[in-house]
Amino acid sequence: MNFTKSLVTLGIASSLLFSCKDTASKPAANNETEVTATTEKTPAVAAKPETASFKIDGMTCAMGCAKTIEKELADMEGVQKATVDFDKKEATVEFDAAVLTPEKLYATVEAAADGATYKVVHKK
Repeated sequence: MNFTKSLVTLGIASSLLFSCKDTASKPAANNETEVTATTEKTPAVAAKPETASFKIDGMTCAMGCAKTIEKELADMEGVQKATVDFDKKEATVEFDAAVLTPEKLYATVEAAADGATYKVVHKK
């Protein structure tokens, strides 16, 4: 009985500690089934506006993974709007093609976190 309690306690504690990156200091979601993160800037008008949509493998949570990727994309020069939908595992980025290429967006996503967690697939 004590062994079972210890094993369950250890399992719960380890899953809480290792289940998701960057969630220790962030507030919990309001139990929503779909979490869509959106970050929008109001920069100057893009010379060559373009939109890139792509799937991202490797995300394990909405508040840590999706938000981290979205912030990385939104902070790039030339990005007007970045949206990462955790449930669909998809990112949509509006950017200035005169400043950025889709390949730079993909590279930024794949370099986020430890550089080996996220993988861009189904590039459109």
